[in-house]
Amino acid sequence: MTIEYLSVVDKNDIVINSRPRSEIHALGLFHRAVHILVFNNNYQLFLQKRSMKKDLNKGLWDTSAAGHVDAGEDYTPSAIRETAEELGINIESNLELLFKLPPTPQLGMEFIQVYRCHHNGPFILNKDEIDEGRWLSFEDISIRVRNNDATLTETFKVIWRYYEGMKIWPNNN
Repeated sequence: MTIEYLSVVDKNDIVINSRPRSEIHALGLFHRAVHILVFNNNYQLFLQKRSMKKDLNKGLWDTSAAGHVDAGEDYTPSAIRETAEELGINIESNLELLFKLPPTPQLGMEFIQVYRCHHNGPFILNKDEIDEGRWLSFEDISIRVRNNDATLTETFKVIWRYYEGMKIWPNNN
C-alpha cells in the first residue's frame, strides 16, 4: 500500500513540512485540498457519490471532483490531476479559480481552493473513488443544502452556501 504524503501548512497556508495523510488527519494539522465544480451547457452541476470504499464521507454526494493537494504540488495542478483521475477529463483549458476557504474543524482543517469549469461529459468515473454521478440543477442543489440534506458532505454544503452567496453562477457570466 502506498503512503500518501501531503504538505502540512501553517495558518497562512505556507508549507512547513510534509507528513503522511493519516498522521495529518489524526493530528488535525492544516493541509490543502481542492474541489472542482463541473457545469454543463444547461447550467447543471455534476455531483459525485463518493465510493463506499472511501475512509471519509463514504456514500455521500460531493463536488464534481475533489482531493488533497499532494506534497510538493500546488492547488491548480492538483485540481487538474484530480479531475482527470476521478472523471477522466482534461479541464486545464477552462479551469477557473473561484475562491479559497480557510481551514476549520468542519472542513477537516483543510485550506480549500474551489474551482469551476465547463464540460458536458461523458465522464469515465474512477470506480475506486466514485459510485455514481448525476447532473443537478442549481435550484435542486440549493433546496437540498437549505434542508441540510444528510446525503451531502458537510464540505459540499459549506462550498455551495459560499458559492450561492457570491452570485457567480455560470449563467451570470
